[in-house]
Amino acid sequence: MRWVWHWAIAPIATLFATAKQRAEITATFDISSTPEAKNWLHSNDLDADDQCILRRLYTTEGRSRGYINGQSCTMQQLQTLGDMLTDIHSQHEHQSLLRRETHRRLLDEYANTVDLANLVAESFQLWNRADKQLKNLLDQADELTARRDLLTFQVQELQQLGLDNNELDNLEKEQQALANADQILQDSHSLLAVCDQAESFNIRDGLNRALTILSGLKHKPEALANAEELLQSSMIQVEEAIHEIDNHIDRFEADPKRLQQVEERLSAIFQLSRKHRVNADQLVETLESLEAELQELKGGGESIETLQENLEKLAADYKANSAKLSKKRVKSAAVMADEINQQLQLLSMQGAELVVATSPVGESEFRGTGNEDIEFLIATNPGQPHKPLQKIASGGELSRVSLAIQVVAAAHSEIPTLVFDEVDVGIGGSTADVVGQLLKQLGDRGQVISVTHQPQVAAHAHHHYRASKVVETNSAESLMTPLDDQQRVEELARMLGGAKVTDQTLSHASELLKLASA
Repeated sequence: MRWVWHWAIAPIATLFATAKQRAEITATFDISSTPEAKNWLHSNDLDADDQCILRRLYTTEGRSRGYINGQSCTMQQLQTLGDMLTDIHSQHEHQSLLRRETHRRLLDEYANTVDLANLVAESFQLWNRADKQLKNLLDQADELTARRDLLTFQVQELQQLGLDNNELDNLEKEQQALANADQILQDSHSLLAVCDQAESFNIRDGLNRALTILSGLKHKPEALANAEELLQSSMIQVEEAIHEIDNHIDRFEADPKRLQQVEERLSAIFQLSRKHRVNADQLVETLESLEAELQELKGGGESIETLQENLEKLAADYKANSAKLSKKRVKSAAVMADEINQQLQLLSMQGAELVVATSPVGESEFRGTGNEDIEFLIATNPGQPHKPLQKIASGGELSRVSLAIQVVAAAHSEIPTLVFDEVDVGIGGSTADVVGQLLKQLGDRGQVISVTHQPQVAAHAHHHYRASKVVETNSAESLMTPLDDQQRVEELARMLGGAKVTDQTLSHASELLKLASA
């Protein structure tokens, strides 16, 4: 397996064991053959040449920072790019293999339909949202209809009233005048007498006498001259006031019929104001508000039609996308099963057969995962019916089934670096040797990193690193040590024989390496 991974500092466990303030982990990747990663870096303004450096810092406070090509980035960005560069298969993969959603994910990855599956999920979400919105409107249809009818009646009633903005104020003034017409007319005549017609004294005659006295003075002081000017101005104002009073008396008359009309009009206005529980001067605003609400409700029918049309379009989009996805899934399921079964034979499960079952659901049933249920079924012996993995496979068989699936999935992966973390748990002997061969074949198409305790697997690697931990009094340190050819023999011998390495185990280890190379 080919390595391009460099560790700047030991794993984070060492950070806290030795009370260091900071740990730094750096990985350098060759992305010359990974256009997806290059395009992502370009779109996020993190451009690089053919080399990409990922770095993450940890502190004793539990904080961490991420960097891509020396530039600060979010943890989400670091994970997104990392997923494009590495695909990690863990020793616990067989546990997730018992879940149907894992089966669907693996098939989509194998069939290269992940993007199409995401499009189906998005199409379903859009359809589902529109469907709920339409159902809510339809459920409220009776209530909306009753409200629309009430608003229509109220608007028509207010429109028939035809109240203007200033009409109420003018009506109230007119009503006051008409209701007190006799008293006003009597007071107007009295006022006219005071200003002009009283014989004993009136304002006009008084002003005239005063002006006559002032005009007769030959030598007027300045104050009297000013007084004369003011009285002349007052005379003009009095004349105009007398003219207004005359006009008012000529025009004004008691009109009981008009008073009745005004009072009926005011009664209608105040009756509607009480009905709508607003002040009479707010009726115009109330009408405008009700008209706006009515207009919105009248548009409700059009909204329902629009939603129905949109729902039909979204349903058609979903059906088209899900049908395309189903076709690719069904086609790839048989091919994937054949490849997995080939691997199962190599892993000493002769007679076992796995099928990738795709069971269609009803045409009217829309789901975010597509139009079929997907499940891996297996028969471990010839003639047995195919059943779910958890009902047939033992722990060791499940490990081998998981490994076979992972090898097949990895062979079709576009990700350049594959990590296998103790995926050979529960496998030994000649089967472990086959696992090493399979991983070595994967190493021919990309970079493979395998963590293993099996010497038969490690013997097939192109490079061998030994992971170890040194424990001292107050600290512990984890180490990754590259091994030369002689050290590889010694390490394989240790893995074969335990703590005591003998000439026989050394010979066996050397033979393992020769056989793996051959």
